Amino acid sequence: MLRHLAFVGCAVIQILSTAAPLPAAQFGTAEEAKAMLERAVAAVKEDKAKALDMFNKGHPYLKGGHLQDIKGKKGFPLGQEIMQNATEGTIKEVTYWWPRPGSDKALEKTTFYTKVGDQNCGVGYYKE
Repeated sequence: MLRHLAFVGCAVIQILSTAAPLPAAQFGTAEEAKAMLERAVAAVKEDKAKALDMFNKGHPYLKGGHLQDIKGKKGFPLGQEIMQNATEGTIKEVTYWWPRPGSDKALEKTTFYTKVGDQNCGVGYYKE
């Protein structure tokens, strides 16, 4: 069964998503991304429907797509990587190129991800 973009529903809670050119210090860090992922996992475990609704309200721009179809801006099969490698109880990471919302310029981005039941959850941060 294809999973709709619950990765966006449960993930890509992007902590570095602004189009304005600001110094990296004004965006989230790797540590903050991991902490946010841990909070997202806890929210899904507590009340999946409520958590997915909350996540989807924050980042609806990929809603309705299929996770397996998402590719980084340089062609890396990001969605397939996450679907194949997400493991419950283990946080993994994947690095790819993706623009900040409102921009076309692809930047290096890392997403921490894990599996929670039937959901893949991930939180990303930009390296710049």
